[in-house]
Amino acid sequence: MPPVDTIDFEKLGQQVVSIELAEITALQTRIDKNFTAACKLLLNCQGRIVVTGMGKSGHIGGKIAATLASTGSPAFFVHPGEASHGDLGMITKNDVVIALSNSGNTAEITTIVPILKRFSIPLISMTGDENSTLAQQANINLDVSVSQEACPHDLAPTSSTTVALVMGDALAVALLQARGFTAEDFALSHPGGSLGKRLLLHVSDIMHTGERIPRVSENATVSEALLEMSKKGLGMTAITDENNTVLGLYTDGDLRRSLDKNIDVHQAKISEVMTTNCRTTSADELAASIVKLMDEAGINGLLVTDKNNKLTGAFNMHDILRAGII
Repeated sequence: MPPVDTIDFEKLGQQVVSIELAEITALQTRIDKNFTAACKLLLNCQGRIVVTGMGKSGHIGGKIAATLASTGSPAFFVHPGEASHGDLGMITKNDVVIALSNSGNTAEITTIVPILKRFSIPLISMTGDENSTLAQQANINLDVSVSQEACPHDLAPTSSTTVALVMGDALAVALLQARGFTAEDFALSHPGGSLGKRLLLHVSDIMHTGERIPRVSENATVSEALLEMSKKGLGMTAITDENNTVLGLYTDGDLRRSLDKNIDVHQAKISEVMTTNCRTTSADELAASIVKLMDEAGINGLLVTDKNNKLTGAFNMHDILRAGII
C-alpha cells in the first residue's frame, strides 16, 4: 500500500460518484413498457408485494420493500434462503413477488421460482442479464444492468446495487402517485417521525386542559395572577369571566411592563393590566401551523378557545418542543 499521504481520496471518491451517476443516467432509457407493465401489476396486486434477494441484492431488496410499504404499497422482504425452509408459506396467491439478482442465476432464488409458478404467483425480476434463468422465468423483467461496477476490480456490487435501488425507488414513487398517496397518508405510517408529528398532531394533542390551565377571574389581583402563573408553569394566565369567556391574557412580559410602571401588584386588579383582544387558537388547528404564528407574533404561549371564545386549553413553546414538532 502506498503512503496514505500520497493517496488522492477526493479523486477516488469523485470517480465512484461519476461512474455510478453515469449508470443511473443510462437507466433512464430502460424505464420502458416493462416498467409500465410492472407498475400495473403491482398496482392491481390484491395481496402484498414480496421482495426477495440474496447478499447485497437482499439488502437493497429490504430497502425497496420498506419504501414500498411506507408509500402506500403493502410490502415485506423474504430471505430466499429461508424461503426454501418454510418462509414460502408467507407468500399467498394474491401476492406479487419482486426478485433481485444481478446475475439472474442466484441459486437460492431460482430454486423457489418453480414453486411460485406452480401457484401462479406473478414474478417481477430485476436483473443485470435479460437472458438469465430468473429473467426468462419472470412475468416481467426490469433491466438493471450496468456497464461497470465502481469497484476498480469490477467485482464488489456498487453500481449494480445503486441502479437496482433507484429502480425500486422509481417503482415505489410511480405507485405512490398512481394511488394518489398524500403527505397525510405518509404521516399516518410515520407517526413517530417529525413529518408525522407535523401533519398529525393538533393543538388538542399538546394543550393543557382542566385544572392544568392557568386562569384567574377579572377581579383577581396581579399578585394572585402571578401565583397562578407560577403554579401552572406556562409563563402566562388567562383572565376569564364567570362563564369561562376569555377576557384577556397576562404574561411574564406583561409583568415586566407592570413593574416598569411601578404598579402595586398586591393592590392592582389584573383587569387593569391584562392584554385584551389577545391571540387565541382552536383545538383542531395543526400544532405545526401555530408555530409560524407564534414566531411571527413573538409570543411563547397561546390560549385555546372554542367558537364562543370559551377557554378550553393553553400551551407554550415548551409543549411544542416536547411533542417533537420542531
